[in-house]
Amino acid sequence: VADTGDLPVSRLLRIALFLETGFVRVVVPWSSFWDRNYFAFAFPWVGMWMSNAFVRGAVTGVGLVTAVAGLRDLSGVLLARSAASESIPPAP
Repeated sequence: VADTGDLPVSRLLRIALFLETGFVRVVVPWSSFWDRNYFAFAFPWVGMWMSNAFVRGAVTGVGLVTAVAGLRDLSGVLLARSAASESIPPAP
């Protein structure tokens, strides 16, 4: 994992964003919230499009990719932390 020079807080916020949006995109297309969407009622063609299983699967796939990216970043942070703690020499 290449270090991008981000501040630790901004990196953790980006990880939280990726994980949250990923998991929401995995769950929401298969919930009743997806079917009771305002835009599905306001525009019938949007409702037909959103009820398609392929669209739901595509949104779920994007969510999985996003969540995996967040988990990968999180593992990079944790591994860098453990490597940094191992490289600190003991006090004399």
